[in-house]
Amino acid sequence: MEVKRWLTGLIAAAVMLPALAQQKFITVASTTSTEQSGLFKHLLPLFEKRTGIQVRVVALGTGQALDMGKRGDADVVFVHARPLEEKFVTEGFGVKRFEVMYNDFVLIGPKADPARVAGGKDVLEAFRKVKAAQAPFVSRGDKSGTHFAELEIWKAAGIDIAKHKGRWYRDTGQGMGPALNSAAGMNAYILADRGTWLSFKNRADLSIVLEGDRRLFNQYGIILVNPAKHPTVKKETGQAFIDWVVSAQGQKAIAEYRIGGEQLFFPNAAK
Repeated sequence: MEVKRWLTGLIAAAVMLPALAQQKFITVASTTSTEQSGLFKHLLPLFEKRTGIQVRVVALGTGQALDMGKRGDADVVFVHARPLEEKFVTEGFGVKRFEVMYNDFVLIGPKADPARVAGGKDVLEAFRKVKAAQAPFVSRGDKSGTHFAELEIWKAAGIDIAKHKGRWYRDTGQGMGPALNSAAGMNAYILADRGTWLSFKNRADLSIVLEGDRRLFNQYGIILVNPAKHPTVKKETGQAFIDWVVSAQGQKAIAEYRIGGEQLFFPNAAK
């Protein structure tokens, strides 16, 4: 009886192996914002149904996602820090950068608003007020696109945050969701992408205190990792995913993704 079961299992495995060998998949290194906002749960089933290609997403900060691409551990990177993306391509790690979509960053803060920034439209002035008030501020501190944008705002505001941060400024080294949880627990200010904020449930006493500054524009790009540098990169299937994302069908799918009736991402591949 045991031999019969063993033979049955062996035959079943032999039947499955060709199917598994033929299964197509790619690895996409992307940002926590595309994952935690729920965008991929909306997009990927549509792509897989059309192409039969599975997409395995590794959600990291943009810097870490690009590092993953540099090592050849991903086929595609889908991130949001244009200067870093362009450098990635210029240094030969990526083939070509395609713009995909945009959303924006928002400054989140406690409703009590100790830094008195609510209602303003100048994010530089808001950051100056937060520092002057020594109000609690949570930073992702993880080399993500959001962290990169935050550092650029401090710099543009004339503040060397590495030199002037004190106990009021907390580096978390975490993704957007965990960082927002930290801000909720500390009743602190934090820079967040709008998509993750809209999908975030543990808001506690936090709300959007500033939005609409042009400096808060947040562009996303997608790049095939260079197969000339890493021969293991799945060039055809990776490019098929990129082509679909920037196609009319992919762009329509991005535009249709909403939370509570609010659109999270705005496609602009064909701009």
